[in-house]
Amino acid sequence: MKITVKGKNLNVTDTLKLYAEKKVANLGKYSQNIREAVVTQSVQKNRHIVEIQLEGGGLILRAEESSENMYASIDLAVEKLETQLRRFKSKLLERLHPEAPPKELAALAAEESGAVEEYTPRIVRTKKFPLKPMSQEEAAWQMELLNHDFYIFLNADTEDVNLIYRRKDGDFGLIEPES
Repeated sequence: MKITVKGKNLNVTDTLKLYAEKKVANLGKYSQNIREAVVTQSVQKNRHIVEIQLEGGGLILRAEESSENMYASIDLAVEKLETQLRRFKSKLLERLHPEAPPKELAALAAEESGAVEEYTPRIVRTKKFPLKPMSQEEAAWQMELLNHDFYIFLNADTEDVNLIYRRKDGDFGLIEPES
């Protein structure tokens, strides 16, 4: 696995780099398909922020954590990725062994990667609504008026379905489909 550690408006010390590389390298035990890991460290208003992105085998996982200490932020982000990888692995085992009972699948997953969290996402509500053509700015205003964290709309300029969402920093993000 190729691990890149970089700083955003920050000089990464050798000890921080080695610590991050060691922690991220341990994620390789969950999947041999991870080819690349990018660790980005930054400091904003006394908060130490770490973002880790893993890529490989068609899988992209990302975790971002912040705390008072860069080492703690690295630990928290790696912990979040471990949880994501365990979930992914258990879902993959379910697909590969559909006839196996859930307890047996949990044992298989635990055998390969340690303890497995039993988590099954449930769809508890379905909502339908018409897609109205509008600009990105209109969609942002509509999202604000509804007091939602995201809003799906038909982009009037591109005629594609887009999603606008509120980021943790208070700004907005836009997700557009790739053609």
